[in-house]
Amino acid sequence: MSQQPFKKFAVKKNNAAIKEKFKQEKKAAKKARAEGINKRFEEKRALKRQGYSPSAQIPQQEKPDKRQKYPQKGIGNKQQATSNKQQSPPTQHRTSNIVHQAFSEMPLNKFIAHCGVGSRRDAVPLIKEGKITVNGDVVTEPGFKVMDKDVIMFNGKKLFVTKNMVYILLNKPKDYITTTDDPQGRKTVLQLIKHATTERVYPIGRLDRNTSGVLLFTNDGELTQQLTHPSYNIKKVYEVKLDKRVTKAHFDKIVSGITLEDGEIHADALAYADSHDKAIIGIEIHSGRNRIVRRIFEHFGYDVKALDRVMYASLTKKNVERGKWRYLSEKEIRQLKYMNTKQKITCAKEQA
Repeated sequence: MSQQPFKKFAVKKNNAAIKEKFKQEKKAAKKARAEGINKRFEEKRALKRQGYSPSAQIPQQEKPDKRQKYPQKGIGNKQQATSNKQQSPPTQHRTSNIVHQAFSEMPLNKFIAHCGVGSRRDAVPLIKEGKITVNGDVVTEPGFKVMDKDVIMFNGKKLFVTKNMVYILLNKPKDYITTTDDPQGRKTVLQLIKHATTERVYPIGRLDRNTSGVLLFTNDGELTQQLTHPSYNIKKVYEVKLDKRVTKAHFDKIVSGITLEDGEIHADALAYADSHDKAIIGIEIHSGRNRIVRRIFEHFGYDVKALDRVMYASLTKKNVERGKWRYLSEKEIRQLKYMNTKQKITCAKEQA
């Protein structure tokens, strides 16, 4: 289905704001470069005053540049200078060194999330069931504070904070279970991305077996916590194909709000995805309740023939075929994190 009917749900970009941001970043980079040059000249003058020869080798300071972080092997002095330093391999396109291995103190469930075992929410039952040990002792309190020097074990293996963060978008097909393992041997979504990474990743949220569309995977526990927590109101857009046309009365009730067995719910936006077929509906909703979209339409007696998530947060399945995946770009990762920060500030203001 074309994404055209859902353009109204997409966040519109402000060209003036984008240009101004680019202008400010360019200005800041130019200023930093000028300061670096001036500092370098001052160092040379200081060394000259101390009696150093102009041709003497001056100690090099590391510059805040990506090429300096992973210098290539050069010729002569450059090769000699870099050969004495232990170099890390460059980060691949799918990774981002966001979490550092060293830390002072953090809750146990947060530590487990940073280790790539699961989200903070997934870590809670593991801790309460006594599957986690800290320095040889079983700890059942998720908020128990751990430090970098502590030895945390799970399933007989020591846990380490994950350095390489992986972010993957899958266009999930039907008949796949959104779980890391299925005792009944059914097909799981992890089988579709098994060649994407060697890191242990897990899905953010869930899609039913018969629901297709955008599904994210990561080992970033902090981002998972933010995207799945109800307070962040993450936007989701679905295309729903029903067995019959939606009446105007039902359409208006879904927008204004209805009461289900687990409470009141209303759509943030609703539209006919196809002007010639009113049995195809586009619905925007932020609730993460189980099977919420299906239950909304089943409440009015409709049978959901197909359900496809076309947007999650700011991400769509554009140019990703069914059953295929891609890595998130650095820009998309930044947008997700910035969006969560902005939403958190908004929620805090509303509560105040």
